[in-house]
Amino acid sequence: MENKLKLCIALDNPDKETNLKLAKELREYANDLWLKVGFRSYIRDGNDFIKNLKELGYNIFLDLKLYDIPNTMADASEEIAKLSVDMFNVHASAGKKAMQEVIKRLQNLKKRPLVLAVTALTSFDDEEFKKIYGKNINEKAKEFAKDAYESGLDGVVCSVFESKDIKKITNENFITLTPGIRPFGEENGDQKRVADIKMAKSNLVNFIVVGRPIYKSKNPKEIVEKILKEI
Repeated sequence: MENKLKLCIALDNPDKETNLKLAKELREYANDLWLKVGFRSYIRDGNDFIKNLKELGYNIFLDLKLYDIPNTMADASEEIAKLSVDMFNVHASAGKKAMQEVIKRLQNLKKRPLVLAVTALTSFDDEEFKKIYGKNINEKAKEFAKDAYESGLDGVVCSVFESKDIKKITNENFITLTPGIRPFGEENGDQKRVADIKMAKSNLVNFIVVGRPIYKSKNPKEIVEKILKEI
């Protein structure tokens, strides 16, 4: 995995047509972009939507954050791989056994998708996170990342603030994908731990996820061009 920073756009519009319109509008940048399909879009628009986006030439990150018993997660991962998505994620808190089972199930495929583990959702603040996981975000995110690395996963979803430390305790090629990016000082919305592109670069992030600043813009193309220029 090359270390060049990549832009991943969250397709979080309220309907399929608006998401597809955005994807078509940005098609000339398809080689430089990834598109993130989350719960809402996938539940509403299904596998056909993934197929539509792949036909436009995009790399797809399916953001479903699998969390279940090991065998069920492995079964689901196998089905996800059949969709020809390029990357998907699981919850690190499902445990090492579950993550290992997922990779074991996918390892014999000719081309398997990248698998990332979610460490701590960027909507958490430290106090709320500690109530659930018993440790502060920075400490536990690193533990989860080490578990994911030792389980054979390709990387983690984390905030910008943990990225550099995670690479130190794993490997410089271990992928970090960071949501909560506000490229030009936009409002935080429901994200607590946000950062800009400069911070992402200095913390050796591989993928930045940008949603609202692009899809809510009157000129998404202009915003994407600005971001691509900066990264």
